[in-house]
Amino acid sequence: MEKRDFVVRFAGEANVVTATEALASAAASAGYYVYTFATFPSQILGGPIWTQVRISTVPVFGQGDYPDLLVAFNKYGYDTHHVELRPGGVTIYNSKEFDLPEDGLNFGIDVEALAKEVGNPRATNFVTVGAISQEIGFSLDDVKAFNKTKYSRGRDSDAQIIESNNAALELGAHAARDSGISIESIAAAIPPDYEQVMVESSDMIGLGAMAAGLDYYVGYPISPATKILIWMESRMVGENRFVHQTSSEIESINTLIGAGFAGKKVMTATSGPGLSLMSEGLGLAWMAEIPMVVVNVQRGGPATGLPTKTEQSDLFTCIHPAHGDVRMPVIAPGDLEECLFGSAKAVNWAERYQGPVILLSEMVLSERTQNIKKPDLSKIVVEERKVYTGDNGYHRYASEELSAMPIPGGPGAYVANGSEHDEFGDTTHLASVHVHGTHRRFGKLSLLNDGTYEEFNPEASITMMPWGGTKGPAREAFEILRERGVDIGWFYTMFLHPLPDGALGILKSKDLVIVPELNYQGQWSALLRMDRVKAESITQYTGLPFKAGLLADRIETMVLQHQEGKILA
Repeated sequence: MEKRDFVVRFAGEANVVTATEALASAAASAGYYVYTFATFPSQILGGPIWTQVRISTVPVFGQGDYPDLLVAFNKYGYDTHHVELRPGGVTIYNSKEFDLPEDGLNFGIDVEALAKEVGNPRATNFVTVGAISQEIGFSLDDVKAFNKTKYSRGRDSDAQIIESNNAALELGAHAARDSGISIESIAAAIPPDYEQVMVESSDMIGLGAMAAGLDYYVGYPISPATKILIWMESRMVGENRFVHQTSSEIESINTLIGAGFAGKKVMTATSGPGLSLMSEGLGLAWMAEIPMVVVNVQRGGPATGLPTKTEQSDLFTCIHPAHGDVRMPVIAPGDLEECLFGSAKAVNWAERYQGPVILLSEMVLSERTQNIKKPDLSKIVVEERKVYTGDNGYHRYASEELSAMPIPGGPGAYVANGSEHDEFGDTTHLASVHVHGTHRRFGKLSLLNDGTYEEFNPEASITMMPWGGTKGPAREAFEILRERGVDIGWFYTMFLHPLPDGALGILKSKDLVIVPELNYQGQWSALLRMDRVKAESITQYTGLPFKAGLLADRIETMVLQHQEGKILA
């Protein structure tokens, strides 16, 4: 029997990552839809890692709930993950490390011995992928094509490496065939009729920002945001572009203030602890009205917390990152396409309203690789800030509406600082001026009203509203619920603040808005309730994403409780 959807999980230590990459890339090249997930410890060397590859003949939204095939490189990996195997699932284990009983559902391979047999001790991953390919009926030719592409680097040793890897693939396949254990084969790929690209979120965030005209990026390395800095360093090159690694997050935010003040389109990326250090600088950028984008790739917290696990617990901080009356624009992409277009929109929003914008990502996005439709960058509209070109003596802050921004060296120079300021930008403590400035700063948010949203089954009185990286598992949960006959709607937007025009009215009209989110406090539903939306959260704070099936069960239970009057949202 053939399956249209296959999940392979690798559990062990560092060597699992390359095996995941090889299998995913080969499957994508063969025309399958691929979705990966990875989670690992925070220590520099060693520690348990597991990764997952979902291979499907149709587009998928999530990482897959349970594996059909487990590859256990050590005993800890097996003990931890075999309980999650689907019924009838098979385990391939590293027989050099441990043994398992012969029960017809597992078989061992000494991957190191087979790799040495082909003269390449580093080919252990290709031994593994060969065995997997044999088990699921995946063509070795597709893996060999990936091997050739990856290791054709213009070096004298390339041909030998490619040959030994291919030999390792064959040995792994033979070992699986000789085991006599079989599993369902994956159905033939149905390639889409459009061009695809294999990408990560750092690719999309960087590309989207550059397409919107970003010309200045600085950042300090911090997990899981470092990939964006690395991407920018290697790709945002050329005349009038600047990328630099700073010595701290405080230096990053203050550098952005100076470059944004000077007329540059600027961005940095960080995670929760770094965003906390940027708090004062973000308040200054809000007060002085300096355009900038800060990407916050969320991880588990507080403090060092879970630096390599996923969570959605920075939303309160991102909406209100500074002391005083501040409510920051926040865009929270939920998939890799949205990372591209959300990043471009964040740059445009910052220039349009002349202030800081938070692009809110998370670990589950940063460690995902997926093949998506090649984005059409021509859809990205590039916006420029309104620059003052008149005479000197300009009253920069006189109006309660957006005004043109003077650029140093041009006409209309002004003083921009963190104190309340009069129409010239000079410090004042007059109550009337503070009221005027507060109205001006909050009033400009109305310019950011062009966000979009999607809605399914709008007639339902109960709707679910995921945000950020919960979008994928929640969408699959929604489809499960609809198949069960549960009358529930779907509402989603990556534009959390300000919400798109019309969105708040729709949400207020619902009897209950169910918010799946990865935090303890139910942060998005709490913010929605501040706007008088009848919202309640389904929370999880394990450091891992939702499983679609379990999420569907929890949502269905909440719907039934509401119908019985037990939830009075």
